[in-house]
Amino acid sequence: MINALQNVFWILIFPGFVFTLAVGLLASWLVRKVGALVQYRVGPPVYQPAVDVVKLMGKEILIPQDAHRGIFVLAPLAGFSGVLLLSTALWLATARISYVGDIVVAMYLMVFPSLALILGSSASGSPHAAVGAGREMKLVLSYELPLVLAVLVVIIKTAGQIAPGEQLSLAAMAQHTPVLSISGALAFLVALLCVQAKLGFVPFDIAESESELAGGVMIEYSGALLGVWKLMQAMMLVALPLFLVVVFLGGIDASGLSLLWGIGKFVLVLVLVILIKNTNPRVRIDQAMRFFWFYCGTVLAAAVILASIGNTYDIAWL
Repeated sequence: MINALQNVFWILIFPGFVFTLAVGLLASWLVRKVGALVQYRVGPPVYQPAVDVVKLMGKEILIPQDAHRGIFVLAPLAGFSGVLLLSTALWLATARISYVGDIVVAMYLMVFPSLALILGSSASGSPHAAVGAGREMKLVLSYELPLVLAVLVVIIKTAGQIAPGEQLSLAAMAQHTPVLSISGALAFLVALLCVQAKLGFVPFDIAESESELAGGVMIEYSGALLGVWKLMQAMMLVALPLFLVVVFLGGIDASGLSLLWGIGKFVLVLVLVILIKNTNPRVRIDQAMRFFWFYCGTVLAAAVILASIGNTYDIAWL
């Protein structure tokens, strides 16, 4: 049993981890570089994110006196593990290795980083972190339902094109492009904004909010623990756009020129994330909740209706 688990780790999980981490650090540099150029600064060199993580790993870990030590230390590891498993599931789906229901597992794993952040910051004993944790909790409650509805639109759109036993399979979904329909395009746009909130990027960086909370949920983390958070965020910058590519844009085909097209789709999603980050001001938590619940919820309700009509009457463009 132990040997089997070791084989699974070295064959499936470890290569995906290395690749996701490398691409994530590169994407993290791209986000910082574009942000610097928008502000008329030079920006960091391409190796700066990796240097920052290595430097943090060598620094001392400071734990607040009033913190719950166990939760405070384990929370970053739990969040990192969730992103690692998520990225592994998505790369397997890209390779057409999947199982029925893995879309549900992926949705659960996508919540892990936010829950870990809430637990870790709540356990720190810091009032600034407590405010940030409260904001993160409200944000999660705001965008999770729209994200589920967006995925529901895809399930409805592909119901007639996928075998009944594979409708909840990521690999099966990756063979279709629901974004080419009206309901699919609406669901994709809302899901993109939900991913923006999951990444903690502007305009939804409410929980961290350096100018108001001096770091908020991250304020008490230092050393290697902060380095783990940085690694987790870098990997999320790959896993979450990849999720959108797999579910909405037809996935990534590793054969021939199709690979370049798949990479182009991933880059497109990443560029959209960066553009949203650099062209919008931060919103308040009440504005974010109203936006996701009322505006995004209304759009997705219409998308679900359109997808249902299109599936019933075989109207592909709906």
